[in-house]
Amino acid sequence: MVYEIAQFPVLREHIEPFKRAFTEVAPLLVRAKGYEGHLLAQGIENPELFNLIVRWKTLEDHTPGFEESEDHRMFMMGMEQYFSQEPKVYHIEEVDQHSAPDVVMTVP
Repeated sequence: MVYEIAQFPVLREHIEPFKRAFTEVAPLLVRAKGYEGHLLAQGIENPELFNLIVRWKTLEDHTPGFEESEDHRMFMMGMEQYFSQEPKVYHIEEVDQHSAPDVVMTVP
């Protein structure tokens, strides 16, 4: 399983319209091959920064899969007018914690 993290910097005056726009285009994401769920989170210290975290079956389901699709083009078109700069995207995967040694944290 792979997680895509997309950081969307939004102009302060466009925060509410951006949230509505995301709700409208989210079905394009949800129907993508390999899609397994998502979370849109707004920054606390920086409320103009939104993080979209998408769970994909494989990296290939996201890129090239969804990223090269017409649905992705429409997904981005529905939100891009609200961005203050170009979004940043990267991918992560879970660390196998069963092979990591147990760590005990003590507090004095």
